[in-house]
Amino acid sequence: MTERNVLGGELDPCGTDPLTGFHRDGRCTVGPQDAGLHAICAVMTDEFLAHQKAVGNDLSTPRPEWHFPGLVPGDRWCVVAARWMQAYAHGVAAPVVLAATSERALDVVPLEVLQAHAVDVPPDLSSLD
Repeated sequence: MTERNVLGGELDPCGTDPLTGFHRDGRCTVGPQDAGLHAICAVMTDEFLAHQKAVGNDLSTPRPEWHFPGLVPGDRWCVVAARWMQAYAHGVAAPVVLAATSERALDVVPLEVLQAHAVDVPPDLSSLD
């Protein structure tokens, strides 16, 4: 069965440059092996990256031995839901792409909180008028 996003639709890709996802398939799919729940498609910011480094989750330093390029602001990355929630509690939550965020993120983060940080562009732009 295909994993759904937090909006109930098909899970969109999160990022391919760099290639993200627990399974490195570009999507924030969560399977039984992903104990960390890499479910939230977040857009990296300086503040989020600095916070993650300060709490021991360095996402900006390249780690070639793990095929990890290191992230920069603007990169989209599937982050651990609990880590994102921790950043939210400290006022530095990264923007979220709801259509690419797994419904499993809702096990940790309320939908309203994710929606408040959403950066998705709706398919029908007339709704923005």
